[in-house]
Amino acid sequence: MSFFSSIASSLSNFGSTMQKSVTGLLGYEGLEVINPEGGTEDAVEEAQRGRWKQEDRDSYWKMMHKYIGSDVTSMVTLPVLIFEPMSMLQKMAELMEYHYLLDLADECEDPYMRLVYASSFFVSVYYALQRTWKPFNPILGETYEMVNHGGITFIAEQVSHHPPMSAGHAENDHFVYDITSKVKTKFLGNSLDIYPLGRTRVTLKRDGVVLDLVPPPTKANNLIFGRTWVDSSGEMILTNSTMGDKVVLYFQPCGWFGAGRYEVDGYVYNEAEEPKILITGKWNESMRYQPCDMEGEPLQGTELKEVWRVAEAPSNDRFQYTYFSRKINSFDTAPKKLLASDSRLRPDRYALEKGDLTKAGSEKSRLEERQRAEKRIRETKNQQFTPRWFDPSNEIATTPWGDLEIYKYNGKYSEHRVAMDSSTNGEEVDLGSTEFNPWQFADLAAE
Repeated sequence: MSFFSSIASSLSNFGSTMQKSVTGLLGYEGLEVINPEGGTEDAVEEAQRGRWKQEDRDSYWKMMHKYIGSDVTSMVTLPVLIFEPMSMLQKMAELMEYHYLLDLADECEDPYMRLVYASSFFVSVYYALQRTWKPFNPILGETYEMVNHGGITFIAEQVSHHPPMSAGHAENDHFVYDITSKVKTKFLGNSLDIYPLGRTRVTLKRDGVVLDLVPPPTKANNLIFGRTWVDSSGEMILTNSTMGDKVVLYFQPCGWFGAGRYEVDGYVYNEAEEPKILITGKWNESMRYQPCDMEGEPLQGTELKEVWRVAEAPSNDRFQYTYFSRKINSFDTAPKKLLASDSRLRPDRYALEKGDLTKAGSEKSRLEERQRAEKRIRETKNQQFTPRWFDPSNEIATTPWGDLEIYKYNGKYSEHRVAMDSSTNGEEVDLGSTEFNPWQFADLAAE
């Protein structure tokens, strides 16, 4: 047994004893013991029950040591065994599961309740963060399309590789959703700080209200040793840029023995920054609201009302997928004629979904090498990659973690989708037989 395994085993026994003692003393049963400092109490158990073998952890730990303190967003090649069979573009589409909350926000005449619905929508997406597998980084030019979900049309595209950036656009009869996604990371050894250096904007169609989001940072704990878990803590701010009212929600940090984990509390404020509605709940369960006075205390004669509850999830799913996560990977939410650059068609993703880690790893390496080859050709020709569905703009967004160049949806996908749908004439197309092709150059040898 390695040195790290020995230490982990000792800590595991100590942690188990401490859990029994503390839970017995406090009267809590089944309490999950979590070390917020990123300890290793479950390393051996995790290695035995997961795909991540202890010897792999030790080897990877030695390799990653040199990156401590660095931004590892795109500089590190990661082993396929820590991935889930989903691309980051699909993860962006997963935000649309509870889109009905944005529909309600658009229909709502009360400006403060409008923000209750909209902020609950943005809280709902954190349930997916419980999954500790890493999604695949999109290949430059990769896309993801989603239709057949509540009247929404969704398109996302990887618009930059260095730095990694994605752009997404969703729309239905009630809202327009636009995101330029970029993250900044800081590797801390056994944990990773993730700063959402991106911009998310929702436009509600009825009144033209524009909502801008600033999410809290996230931390992935016990990446190599211990039971991996993800936590978000800090402020989420959703601002009505049209009227000036806003929501400020505080995501509680996870303390020892899981204290405070998942908890979210805050208020809807009017333009004068006076509290109007209090919001409370847990991002893995439900959110509730109640009118309040100027001091933030609940108004007499009112009660907490539920605005959102997480949907029932499958039990014992291998990747902790929800039912909607499963749909994201299937062709159920795909148009009849799919773009060849779609994430579902990635051979590494598909191999991992089928449990073939060897093929998934080799396909991942092949795609990444093809991506590097195309980059070399562009540099030789002094060319820049041009996204297909999103255009770079002159707009620069300021975030708490730095400035961001905004990519804007150019409308061409909507035209393409109409043309593709009409060309199928109702015929069924074998989507699974389409070869994944996000490439700029059809024949590398000819270049």
